[in-house]
Amino acid sequence: MEFAGFDRPRPSGGTLTATALKILVAGGFGVGKTTMVGTISEIRPLHTEELLSDRGVDVDDLSGIERKVATTVALDFGRITIRQDLWLYLFGTPGQDRFWFMWDELALGALGAVVLADTRRLADCFPAVDYFEQLKLPFVVAVNCFDGARRHDPGKVRRAVGLDEVTPVIMCDARNRSSVKDVLTTLVTHAMEVR
Repeated sequence: MEFAGFDRPRPSGGTLTATALKILVAGGFGVGKTTMVGTISEIRPLHTEELLSDRGVDVDDLSGIERKVATTVALDFGRITIRQDLWLYLFGTPGQDRFWFMWDELALGALGAVVLADTRRLADCFPAVDYFEQLKLPFVVAVNCFDGARRHDPGKVRRAVGLDEVTPVIMCDARNRSSVKDVLTTLVTHAMEVR
């Protein structure tokens, strides 16, 4: 089931069937998932972040993200109202493999997913791509254009990740609301076409 409907009173007296669409935001450690959810959410987003500790030094690769001080350990959650009777619920997944057990629960009922990628650490998005391909859940790859990172043509990213020609690859800035909106619009359109 990719959406949940419920009835609530309509101001004019009838009932309004409301729909909530569930979207996952996945990708590697430090790619910007928490930032993306926070940028677009109309409510104060729920974050389950913990400070990085000395215990993770041998486990967490901070190459290219040396300033990162916290990590998501369960999920991020945000909401967007599309219209009075339609909402997008965003669930950001944890990026480190020791927290991947959460993904199966988070994926239940999802319409689709955004796989956020960082070209400086492109291999970090491969597990998310593989997961959604195996799940047969529609997804898009959104390349987060970090300051100072080389820009690559979406076609080159598609080939490097090994995607088919149907899966959209788009460039984005997870800090920019309009950019995140474009990513989500592309995902919902793609998911509806695939289904």
